Amino acid sequence: MKPLSVAVRSVVSVLLLACVPAANALSRDITAVFRPDASKPQENTFRNTTPVSGYCATYPHQCELAKMFSIRLPLTSNSIGPIQANHGGARQGAMFKVPANWRPAQITHTATGETEVVEVRFSGIGSRYRIPAGVVNVVGGGVSLLEAHKRLWRGSSWVNAPAPCQYSGVGVYTAIDYEFFWKAPVEEVCAKTALYSIPAMSYTHVDFAYELRTPNPLKMSSGQYTGTLTYTVGPGQDVDLGDVMIPNDSVLTLNFNLTVEHTLKVEVPPGGNRVELVPQDGWQAWLNSGRKPVRLFRDQRFHISASSRFKMGLECQHISGNTCAITETGSGHAVPVDVSVTLPDGLTDASGQPVNRRRLLRDGSGTELFQPGLYVDRRPGMLHFEVGRSSVEEMLDGGATRYSGDVTVIWDSEV
Repeated sequence: MKPLSVAVRSVVSVLLLACVPAANALSRDITAVFRPDASKPQENTFRNTTPVSGYCATYPHQCELAKMFSIRLPLTSNSIGPIQANHGGARQGAMFKVPANWRPAQITHTATGETEVVEVRFSGIGSRYRIPAGVVNVVGGGVSLLEAHKRLWRGSSWVNAPAPCQYSGVGVYTAIDYEFFWKAPVEEVCAKTALYSIPAMSYTHVDFAYELRTPNPLKMSSGQYTGTLTYTVGPGQDVDLGDVMIPNDSVLTLNFNLTVEHTLKVEVPPGGNRVELVPQDGWQAWLNSGRKPVRLFRDQRFHISASSRFKMGLECQHISGNTCAITETGSGHAVPVDVSVTLPDGLTDASGQPVNRRRLLRDGSGTELFQPGLYVDRRPGMLHFEVGRSSVEEMLDGGATRYSGDVTVIWDSEV
């Protein structure tokens, strides 16, 4: 019998990332990538690729300990009047309240329109306050600059954050300014009360740290997902610096750019595309005693690497209903070939069930969706080819010796 030829094709899509900033707003890009790592198949999460700037760029060790990173914004603020000594409320002095609660943002696949949700929260805030030369001298007593900065405010130096904000590790000062960074575990006011009158004050920039929750990339399509989240800035807004310190911009837009670079790779061993269908124990029983085989079959091993959803299907040189056929060259007599697939552990169907001898059909029914529960890296699967008993009898009764046909098995990530 002439060997059955089987072609295997996989389809893989990888798209790059693009970003369009929001108009008329202070904006920053938040980028993340999912690219499966064969050495860490259990780590199925996005990797934040946003460049670090500001506090964490200057003091990376402090941020590594706290597992945080920051972005610096050219967001300046100036006081609209003096900060009075022992002012009556937090809003009349130096205060910060940031969106420390999780907020959702929809991201959309730029090609397919599929949507997912990311969540983000501010986890820290920092800046450099600047005051007129000579203000630190009002505390008197010939103290050091550090001690003078401490005495200007109730509750010690600005490196020690007021509750509920928390200490982050480093503060830097000169005679006219003090650079600080505070962790923000909750969305509440953190305020410093001036103990001496400060005629004017400004913030030279804003650094913020954030945390990101990303969707499960194994359930996402390859390509780019983009979306935005806008915060208001100013008194009583999302980013609130009180009633005295007024920022130079009233809007901050975060542009989310998530890239999914899936792997879908199928490897067939050398010669594996030539499939010969034979009886269970070979042809000797038929040749020696005329006993007809129960079936003709071949199990062909392959290796698959997959981090994405995919579907499977068939293309046929010769068709028999919803499956492929092999034909006898002279007479054209055709018999159907049943094709099925067994996938390795870690890959399931749409209902979460393992895939064992699942029929492959021309219309794709039953194999519309397979999905990984983790990154599957070069694990073995099996293609099963079989001609059933009644068809084998037809082939042998006709006296033909050669049946052949091409079957193309398709792994397609465009689900």
